Amino acid sequence: MMFKKITPMLVDGAAVQTARTLDVTNPATETLVAAVPEADAATLQAALTAAEKGFHVWSQTSPAARRKVIMAYADLLVKNQERLVELLRAETGKPLDNAEYDFGMLVTCLRFFVEEFERLDQPVLHDPDGRFLHYVQRQPLGVVVGMLAWNFPLLNLGYKLGPALAAGCSVIIKPSPLTPLASLEAAHLAKAAGFPDGVINVVTGSDHAVMAALLNSKVPALVTMIGSTRGGLEVMKASVTSVKHFSLELGGNAPVVVYPDADVRAAAHKVVDLKFANSGQVCVSPNRCFVHASVHDEFVTAAKESAASVKMGPLISAQARENVLKLVRNAVADGAQLVCGGQAVAGKGFFMEPTILRNVARTMKTASDEIFGPVLPIIRYTDADDVIALANDTDCGLAAYVFTKDLAKGLRAARDIKAGSVCVNEPHYSVQLPHGGLKQSGMGKDCSRYSIAEYLTLKRVSVLLEK
Repeated sequence: MMFKKITPMLVDGAAVQTARTLDVTNPATETLVAAVPEADAATLQAALTAAEKGFHVWSQTSPAARRKVIMAYADLLVKNQERLVELLRAETGKPLDNAEYDFGMLVTCLRFFVEEFERLDQPVLHDPDGRFLHYVQRQPLGVVVGMLAWNFPLLNLGYKLGPALAAGCSVIIKPSPLTPLASLEAAHLAKAAGFPDGVINVVTGSDHAVMAALLNSKVPALVTMIGSTRGGLEVMKASVTSVKHFSLELGGNAPVVVYPDADVRAAAHKVVDLKFANSGQVCVSPNRCFVHASVHDEFVTAAKESAASVKMGPLISAQARENVLKLVRNAVADGAQLVCGGQAVAGKGFFMEPTILRNVARTMKTASDEIFGPVLPIIRYTDADDVIALANDTDCGLAAYVFTKDLAKGLRAARDIKAGSVCVNEPHYSVQLPHGGLKQSGMGKDCSRYSIAEYLTLKRVSVLLEK
């Protein structure tokens, strides 16, 4: 029997094991990397109790003292970067540059949100009678349960830890069972940085029935999640045992609109660059590319040229790859044409060729479903007045992209496309910019000062100045 290294959970500042474990596999090599515990009911209850205790301590800690600990934590993570990146690559199969970006965003988020919290105002409110002093206090909301996706494990951790810790909340983090290792390793460094026990807790497992205890509990004040729309709905259903806040970043089906006056080659390069980032496993990835008929062929040619130089890691699992390949096969059977790719890469690992499809119809699943893989469907359109309706023809509304040299046209498209973010002429994302969706793509915001608001409650205080 092969020895398996087991990475423990973190609950109340202590390493925790359970009787059952969950294997973690490297999708680039298909080899066993390690195992993590399957959380049981007792462990989850301990995490809830610890987080309550941690919140009481951390919420009463001064912002200056919290800043010192969080900044020390960020510095400690940097000192352990090599180990964390190694674990990240082992559980995701990411190329080195992608893994380093993923790690770097965790550190960036921790530092950014500390600084952004200090810039929040606590306004004095006008009193029409002149008898009261009214002001607003921003106070930490409470215990936070954060459920993470597997595509960017440490970035996602930063999106949740950064604002929660800066605001004074305690957290229970549940990473994806596919990619828990780097998150656990990062969490175990928290005590050395000076966090009180119970402020940061990480539990692992794949048993949804067991994990539901986190959501059923009345302890969490906020449930925040990055994942699929279906998963988000299940989380909300399981959480309605008490009044809770939600911040959910869910599925996307991002449209691209390329107008006839666009810089076509530049647009193709930028779309391809984003589409095949992280092997297409990105929530804001271009998923439906509407290109005007007058520039369609030029765009297809330029996109194929750009795709030829793409270097990608694997998809997260054999099943994930098969799901994407099936979408491609079905699209071709229904009349779409392969421009390039369309096949699994031979050998070990769940690799797939960068794939471009043309002659895609709006009714195909490649145009209606989130692909979450390295496939770019290109859809020809002729009516510029109708293309916004085409872009909005989805239940999702996370991100969108527009390419045009006409600023007024770009601004109108940005106004009319129903998405949480619209980028004109170049995709752009940063921790300083709010990120979140409309429609079935979720609620609330990650990143920016608007994210901190998800972790704070507003209290109005009125003081009588005269009798």
